[in-house]
Amino acid sequence: MEIIHRFFTPDENSFFLFGPRGTGKSTLLRSSFPMAYFIDLLDPVAFRTYISKPEHLYEVVAGNRRIETLVIDEIQKVPSLLDVVHKILEDKTQRPPQFILTGSSARKLKRTGVNLLAGRALLRKLHPFMSAELGHHFNMLENLNNGMLPIVSASKNRKETLDSYVSLYLREEVHMEGLVRNIGGFSRFLEALSFSHASLLNTSQVARECQTGQKTAEGYLEILEDLLLGFRVKNFTRRAKRHLVAHPKFYFVDCGIYNALRPRGPLDLPSETGGAALEGLVAQHLRAWIDYGRNGCELCFWRTRAGTEVDFVVYGPSVFTAIEVKASRSVFNNDVRSLIAFKTEYPEAEVFLLHGGKERLRISGVLCIPCDDFLRNLVPGELLPLE
Repeated sequence: MEIIHRFFTPDENSFFLFGPRGTGKSTLLRSSFPMAYFIDLLDPVAFRTYISKPEHLYEVVAGNRRIETLVIDEIQKVPSLLDVVHKILEDKTQRPPQFILTGSSARKLKRTGVNLLAGRALLRKLHPFMSAELGHHFNMLENLNNGMLPIVSASKNRKETLDSYVSLYLREEVHMEGLVRNIGGFSRFLEALSFSHASLLNTSQVARECQTGQKTAEGYLEILEDLLLGFRVKNFTRRAKRHLVAHPKFYFVDCGIYNALRPRGPLDLPSETGGAALEGLVAQHLRAWIDYGRNGCELCFWRTRAGTEVDFVVYGPSVFTAIEVKASRSVFNNDVRSLIAFKTEYPEAEVFLLHGGKERLRISGVLCIPCDDFLRNLVPGELLPLE
């Protein structure tokens, strides 16, 4: 595949760049900063050097005064390096380089009590591809099945690469790092959790399904989020008049990961997994649109105790939009009921439905847009492509 222009814009100051493995952090930085000095902590020699002597970084900076940008890849491998970076940034006797610190896990950084340089470096995130980044390479069915991780998109055998990617995380990030003692139990947890993708998250129910304790399941979930492989979306409660559910919804960071983990039986219908995969694809796009656009928006959902639900609410200084996602190609009056209920509750909000068909429709006053069109035209820094 040709080089893809990413929507992520690097900062001029020092910053952290977090994202799951395979999102192209190193590729992006080598392209954006071709003259940067790179330290790759996945390299065994570099890892041994800095794990045994973190202060070696002082010597590198002192011996290379012309370095303008210094990238440390996978900083969580040697958290003690952050103390050295912090001191270099505070040194008033010399102009420090711009530090870019990438990470695919926040687990060790949190566990060691690292304060992320006390705010001296910004926190940025890199997401899987957005459809508009892929342009004509985007194929709804292909990307819905295999996801949009760059490492998978660049592969000739995407299904095999996706399966290997999930196994890589289990083997290297979870097992080898000693994050869990029972790798089999964690694998069962991931399978059980896949049924909660794009659904309300009930950890006690997930714990029962994978035959483990609730505290263990909650710990596994925290590990998954620390590895940046999943995220929660909270219920929208601004000026709420109805009784709302308290549970958040859960999504894997990429719909391909969900498809790789979700068990399938001979009686499973495609609609049982296709709807959740499409909702997850929209979720990861909206999340990237918010992060890259830095528009101060928040991604939520809306659900009452009576069961009325809207999949997404995007709320911010200049945006207040409710979005429902339907995988079916046909749209009926009943499909827009929840949006009408939300509009009744919040008249100032815009409401739209995304569907799997090809036509733009207006049903009961609600504009219904093909999901393919919406995703292809979703660009950070611009308005949601809803008209």
